[in-house]
Amino acid sequence: MADIQPEKQDAMAQETPHDDHKTSAVEENGYADRPVGWKYKTYRFASIKIPCYASPPFQLTLVAFVCFMCPGMFNAVNGLGGGGQFDAHTADNANVALYSTFSVFGFFAGTIANRLGIKLTLSLGGLGYVLYIASYLSYNHNQNEGFVVFAGAMLGICAGMLWAAQGAIMMSYPPEQSKGRYISWFWMIFNLGAVIGGLIPLGQNIHSSAGNVTDGTYIGFLVLTFIGACLAWTLVDAKSVVRSDGSHVILMKHPTWQSELLGLLEVLKTDIWIICLFPMFLASNWFYTYQFNDFNSAKFNIRTRSLNSILYWTSQIAGAYIFGYGLDVKSVRRSMRAKVVWGVLFVITMVIWGGGYAWQKGYTRAETAPKTAPKMDWTSRGYVGPMFLYMFYGFYDAAWQTCVYWFMGALTNNGRKLANYAGFYKGIQSAGAAIIYRIDALKAPFMNEFASSWALLAGSLLLAAPLIWTKIQDTVPIEEDLKFTDETYEDVKPMIVGEGAPEVEEKV
Repeated sequence: MADIQPEKQDAMAQETPHDDHKTSAVEENGYADRPVGWKYKTYRFASIKIPCYASPPFQLTLVAFVCFMCPGMFNAVNGLGGGGQFDAHTADNANVALYSTFSVFGFFAGTIANRLGIKLTLSLGGLGYVLYIASYLSYNHNQNEGFVVFAGAMLGICAGMLWAAQGAIMMSYPPEQSKGRYISWFWMIFNLGAVIGGLIPLGQNIHSSAGNVTDGTYIGFLVLTFIGACLAWTLVDAKSVVRSDGSHVILMKHPTWQSELLGLLEVLKTDIWIICLFPMFLASNWFYTYQFNDFNSAKFNIRTRSLNSILYWTSQIAGAYIFGYGLDVKSVRRSMRAKVVWGVLFVITMVIWGGGYAWQKGYTRAETAPKTAPKMDWTSRGYVGPMFLYMFYGFYDAAWQTCVYWFMGALTNNGRKLANYAGFYKGIQSAGAAIIYRIDALKAPFMNEFASSWALLAGSLLLAAPLIWTKIQDTVPIEEDLKFTDETYEDVKPMIVGEGAPEVEEKV
């Protein structure tokens, strides 16, 4: 949130009526009034105390662990290629259903999150992941493809809600100068879930060269996703979150279904330039189908696929850390950072996917389709090259996702608006995923899917350049953020007492 000038604070203080017979908590203790019953952490050298549990870092950590358990396990399963099955046909159809419903409900999920609240939206979203994993366990016994496809469709609805709530938290809770780090913290914890999830099939299949995973693998994933869905209930509502300077998240105090549906239309009307990011949204999951099914599943046996998956998600942790912290470098103005990171993304897009082109020239779908087709093992000659390429793909994915979230978070600090941004992001992202999974299910050539991924990534960067170069400011005035809400400055203002209060460094 942008700093408020001392003159404005003084003016607002003069306009606020005082009770001469009462001493406020600020006057008496040097820190802001706070809800009774919380445990507090005193920040050294700062003039306020805030509730630990309701602080943005704590809440972000909880959300990250929800996603660690739910989407993290989903990523671990899909990262094996074909949902862990030998033939990716059923997984492709399930993912078409998933991303088709996700694209519709995801677009409106920000409205749902604003109306129902972050906690309820996130917890309901987590249940879809439980059903999805259960459908694969069932498929191992009865080959019931219909149940898997139905579970995929239900997960699309649930995932839309979960990711809209998550995006709103990750982009609106932190102060402006910390948004890159918050995104990196979330992305590292979230992808740690996929790393640990990948260890389950690796441990169970380390001596196996079979084409699909065992019941025990799916049961392990099922237990973890259920724990994640329950963990969402431990969050506090967004209105109770307090930053280290005593400020609150900008929301709607009295949201209704009507106000939030109209708010969705208002965002599209007032922030029309957000469509410059839509191609980046579309590209952000498009390449998963190629990487998981046409690279990992097509060329490697089950234990090597499991190892590749672990390395892929581990590389995401490194990518999120480097880009998240780099986006918060204080010595460079935010508007300049946005331009620099755009250039970096374009360069690594050309380098990493250029290396991918050299690899993809070496095999076709027809060569890898038969069950008798040889699969590469980690002991095979020539494995090291594709292993590192797959790791770079994971690094690149984290860089892309981190930057897209940061671009959105740099445009506003309004939680209500950012929930809608997150809904746009996940809805359009999922529409792209539904299209490419369907293309893969129709057995398109591997090279075609590879080329579409590379072209979409590079082209979307060019289309996003006008917004990144002209709309991202060094700071967003709080008056601008308050326009899209029914809150006032008094509802969300910082509460540090006195001028020159030191900045508080938030850490997880």
